[in-house]
Amino acid sequence: MLVTRIARPLVAALVLALVAPLPVPAQRAPVILSTTTSTQDSGLLDVLVPMFERQSGYTVKTISVGTGQALALAARGEADVTLAHAPALEKKYVDEGKMLNRRLVMYNDFVVIGPEDDPAKIRGERKALEALKKIAGAGARFVSRGDKSGTHLLEQGLWKQAGVEPRAPWYIESGQGMGATLGIADDRKAYTLTDRATYLAFQKRVVLKIVVEGDRPLLNIYSVMEVNPANGTRVNVAGGKAFAEFVLAPETQQVMKTFGVDKYGQPLFVPIAGKKDEDF
Repeated sequence: MLVTRIARPLVAALVLALVAPLPVPAQRAPVILSTTTSTQDSGLLDVLVPMFERQSGYTVKTISVGTGQALALAARGEADVTLAHAPALEKKYVDEGKMLNRRLVMYNDFVVIGPEDDPAKIRGERKALEALKKIAGAGARFVSRGDKSGTHLLEQGLWKQAGVEPRAPWYIESGQGMGATLGIADDRKAYTLTDRATYLAFQKRVVLKIVVEGDRPLLNIYSVMEVNPANGTRVNVAGGKAFAEFVLAPETQQVMKTFGVDKYGQPLFVPIAGKKDEDF
């Protein structure tokens, strides 16, 4: 009888222990990545984000906009890490203390694409500035992103160096990302400036062809930057740093090195972790 009286509470406790729910681990705050449309449109993020999520346990929310917008979001504390491609603008944000620990990740290049009949006669032109002068001189249609993105900022700089002030009616601003701008340029049989990765990803959707490439000013360098926690109370410092370290890790750099080869016969990006601006 005594054994039974003692056993009953023990059995009950054992049953409760077996059926009671296990404690749920605290869920990590998601990492908010602000980045350019080119990293999204090229398909690179479709590979890197799941890879990071599996390795880190974080989930990622991606905001894909022009570089100007991507950096502005981070400066307001609305992102945790930024992957962008506008070196001069990036350095400005770093100097202001809004962004931290800027490091080079990869590069590809920009190309000028245009219609088959090439009204400005620039196919094969070696110098991008000369090509732009000829486009303006011919009054040939040119579609600009017009969105303060890294691509748009580079394009504006090229026009300025060429001594040309682009204007309507031949100069058209789409106000949209790279993929949409390619579509508009294709519809208008116009020239445009695009990063090579997005062009290759969209080349089956457009008939425009590369007419100018290989000039040094068309180099397109991407950097990763962590967001200063002083920018806002919700900045996920640990998550942002984890993503930055991830894109610079040798395993990730190797993925970038071969990304696109199977589909396009050439890599879309060249990894450059550890390099400095002066190396280019």
